[in-house]
Amino acid sequence: MALGIHPRMIPEIVARLGAVRAVAWFASHFPRYLLTLQILGPVRFHLACVAISLHNSCTYCAFGHAYGLELIYLRRYDRLFPADARTLAGWLGLGPRELGTRLRGVLQEAGLHPEALWVDRTLALASGAQRPVDAAEARIAHLVRMLGTMNKIAIESGVQPDEAQNPINKNAVIKARHAAMRAEVA
Repeated sequence: MALGIHPRMIPEIVARLGAVRAVAWFASHFPRYLLTLQILGPVRFHLACVAISLHNSCTYCAFGHAYGLELIYLRRYDRLFPADARTLAGWLGLGPRELGTRLRGVLQEAGLHPEALWVDRTLALASGAQRPVDAAEARIAHLVRMLGTMNKIAIESGVQPDEAQNPINKNAVIKARHAAMRAEVA
């Protein structure tokens, strides 16, 4: 798999959509998903996916994207992201205002101040309160639709979080370093 894992979600998607529809769904969504990751950059991409998945109350996707964000942040800044993936994934059920406040707070603590604007836009797109105004927001709107399907299936199936939803998941060294650093602060 392109992300370096075999997500527990794949069998659930096939079970819900059927084999032919699942292949067609992946073929129509996954290339754009990967291109959006490249265009927005991994931090903004995973931040959007975390916000969307939390908005939709999906632990599986919120954790997978938050863990990806953590690993990327560690590789880029050589320090831990201020909130771990389990903490972020635990922010299910928060209203958009409280969720936005918490996400903006952790981004400011991480020194990612410009990303706070993206949290607000992503949550507005996820809630349907606003429509995309440019190409970047159109990409996030696609993530809202794609993750909406994945979030629904993950919630219905009760699939548990597994790994980072990013190719960095293949990097055993950064994962081991992350685990050791998290253990030190636990």
